[in-house]
Amino acid sequence: MLDDLGAGFAAFADPTYLTLALVGVVLGTVVGVLPGIGPIGAMSVLLGMTTQLGATASLILFAGIYFGSTYGGSTTSILLNVPGEASSVVTALDGHEMTKRGRAGPALTVAAVSSFVAGTVAIFGLMVFAPWLSGVAVELGPPEYMALCVAGLLLLAALSTGSTAKAIVMICAGLAVGTVGIDPAGGDLRFTMGSTDLAQGFSFIALVMGVFGIAEALTMAGRRWRPEPVRAPKLRELLPSRQEAREAAPAAVRGSAIGFLLGLVPGPAAVLSTFASYVAERKIAKRPEDFGRGAVAGVAGPEAANNAAAGAAFVPLLALGIPFAPTMALVLAALLLNGIVPGPTLVDDQPELFWTVIAAMYIANLMLLVLNLPLVGLFTRLLSIPPRALMPLVIGLCVVGVYAEGNSMFDVVVMLVAGLLGFVLRRIGFSMAPFVLAVVLQPTLETSLRQTLAYSDGNPGYVLGRPVTMVVLGLVVLAAAVSARQRWRRRRAAAVPGNASVDVPRDT
Repeated sequence: MLDDLGAGFAAFADPTYLTLALVGVVLGTVVGVLPGIGPIGAMSVLLGMTTQLGATASLILFAGIYFGSTYGGSTTSILLNVPGEASSVVTALDGHEMTKRGRAGPALTVAAVSSFVAGTVAIFGLMVFAPWLSGVAVELGPPEYMALCVAGLLLLAALSTGSTAKAIVMICAGLAVGTVGIDPAGGDLRFTMGSTDLAQGFSFIALVMGVFGIAEALTMAGRRWRPEPVRAPKLRELLPSRQEAREAAPAAVRGSAIGFLLGLVPGPAAVLSTFASYVAERKIAKRPEDFGRGAVAGVAGPEAANNAAAGAAFVPLLALGIPFAPTMALVLAALLLNGIVPGPTLVDDQPELFWTVIAAMYIANLMLLVLNLPLVGLFTRLLSIPPRALMPLVIGLCVVGVYAEGNSMFDVVVMLVAGLLGFVLRRIGFSMAPFVLAVVLQPTLETSLRQTLAYSDGNPGYVLGRPVTMVVLGLVVLAAAVSARQRWRRRRAAAVPGNASVDVPRDT
């Protein structure tokens, strides 16, 4: 393992890889600081460039964006009480209180160091678990892959906030869109309505840039964003006290473990892990009444969980070829566009790619620690850019990216229509994450379902006799039951006068 990792670091003798890691980290931090854009929007805009960059370079860039955005949201949460990302909402509870008490510098340092520790733990976990899981996955058959796809979609619907029914509607819409094109079994055209442009199906790049890039630009352009002025702490004000360091260190370790484990679960793991870490820290704290009033453990734990979940999300993608989050769906698309199919044999078939990306994650994680604290003043000044000036640039990049990918005006039209529909659906409470994940998983789900039906010859006992399949489906039923019970308890509490329920914010 160490030899392979050393070879991955040696690849960074190529300055192109190092530059892409730096660009990804800086760009990720910027989109994390700016409310509303997020890593999905940035990745969708850049998805059309991946065919020119190549598989390894694309993964380095996207990994830097993902890691950078998970950290960048904490800056505005701590300084302005404005989470740049949904996963940074919990950080604002105690982080902004520390700012009010004049401890903004230590809060930012604790967040940065906790993120670095968690990122290192998650990358080490990826090194260990991805090859092991790949070895296990070789033994899995079509029923297991079908169960994993169903689990990913249903858990995303069950664990997301808002209406579960709306999430299921978007999953069905994504599966329906994914069936357009050529039938993989018979070679017949399906649902093309006589259009030759739809013979290959809808362009995934056009759909993603539409429902995330264009829709987000339209949403942000209509907002008035005037942040309050903020004074960025000076370098000498960044050091935490010994007491703060003693309280933050164990919280960061516990948050890293919680985040990594939840990062392996389908759904908005980064958001859920921050809440789980916060609740855990509050329960074990000697003074739980300090939480919400500037407890440093309330910053360290959630920030560590957030970054650990981001690293863990790569495990099922690289080992199984199944994305459990919308951001991982975009990483999968970048790989597929370059002819790389992730799955159980990726580590053995593409060792140079795998270990170079692992090395890139270590380098990006270190870059985040080194760059973000000295440049915190610069990043906060980005908030003065009005969305109305920034969003036209985003739309222009989307149009150019989609057209350059296939030289097709039809794809541009698909992107614009998807963007308008995405904008309208967001306004009425529909999330686009289940839709995108369903479009990505549709080919795998359809193929595994066909193969399962063929092998079983219509006998349900074939599936019932597969232990892994039954365990996966059982976990889905259990998670759905727990989610339904929690929603029922929140509605019941909200019905009592004087009570209020707080929902986990959306991941998109």
